[in-house]
Amino acid sequence: MADKLCRWGILGTAGIARKNWESIRNSTNATLLAVASRATERAEQFISECQSCVPFPATPKGCTYEELLANPNIDAVYIPLPTGLRKEWVIKAANAGKHVMCEKPCAISAEDLAEMIAACDKNKVQFMDGVMFMHSARLNRVREALDDGQSIGQIKRIACGFSFCGSQEFVDGNIRVSSNLEPAGCLGDLGWYSIRFALWTMKYQMPKQVSGRLLTANKRADSPQQVPVEFSAELFFDGGVSAAFYNSFITEHQQWVNVSGTKGHLVLPDFVLPFYGAEVAFTVHNPKFEVSGCQFNMEEHTRRVPVAELANNAPNAQETHLFRNFSELVVSGRRDAHWPDIALKTQKVLDACLKSAHEGGALVTL
Repeated sequence: MADKLCRWGILGTAGIARKNWESIRNSTNATLLAVASRATERAEQFISECQSCVPFPATPKGCTYEELLANPNIDAVYIPLPTGLRKEWVIKAANAGKHVMCEKPCAISAEDLAEMIAACDKNKVQFMDGVMFMHSARLNRVREALDDGQSIGQIKRIACGFSFCGSQEFVDGNIRVSSNLEPAGCLGDLGWYSIRFALWTMKYQMPKQVSGRLLTANKRADSPQQVPVEFSAELFFDGGVSAAFYNSFITEHQQWVNVSGTKGHLVLPDFVLPFYGAEVAFTVHNPKFEVSGCQFNMEEHTRRVPVAELANNAPNAQETHLFRNFSELVVSGRRDAHWPDIALKTQKVLDACLKSAHEGGALVTL
């Protein structure tokens, strides 16, 4: 346990907050003091359920949003509120002097996110989005393979699919099919990861142009408008590199990335939520095609690269690293401008993809 702990509050009781309750507990340099909801009783129920599974030495307190932000003992807040509500509470948290970890998509628009980041800068607090895979040890090994000049060669194409098949119950009641709460639908919920991986692969070079396609839309009964539930996009970068992604709530679980180059390709079959197990991995493929007389031989030449990292809710899992890394910034008194910068870049690309889709797939220049 670290000598100094980052003291957290959770602003909202969304399902993902249950996972991150345990991430805070496992981080060794953080603790959780409070969970807030609009109704204190709901926060207390959430705490009781989580504490029975993963107990903190001192039980966190239930409170309202306003009470949590007024608590002088809380250093940082994790905000898993719906995107439609997020801007207000991120700015309020920053103005209260709290460091902010924000769920994704971070905002309704890049303009809103820029305002949120400006509030954090003004109050000298850290802003970071909650993209867990960014903190996995696997990503460092992937970067080594992409940069070694031999495994992939020159990158030419990035392709990604991330989806899950929502039930009728999901369509009827989930916030992700409400235009008031999550207006970008599957593009916001899933596309944020797809865009981020493409940007990371390109070392945060922004695409020159994008084209987005709204393939299928739907809404729950109380939603004023439909939202994307199936979406595809193409991103075009300098140097002849392109990226494609497909996201949906109507096709079953998939979360793969394929990076293709002049010498081979690299595959992550589980880039967002690693498959359950004691290690994470990726594969590098350098097939060889040889012709000898009438024989046409395709040789596989696949190399698997494992990384010793547990997949879920463990002290070395990616979500624990996320909270550990954020907490380290807080307790050290440092801020890292890299995190808000890449969040804003991701939001800008997402906005451009959505704009293109609303224009029938027309190319949008960034």
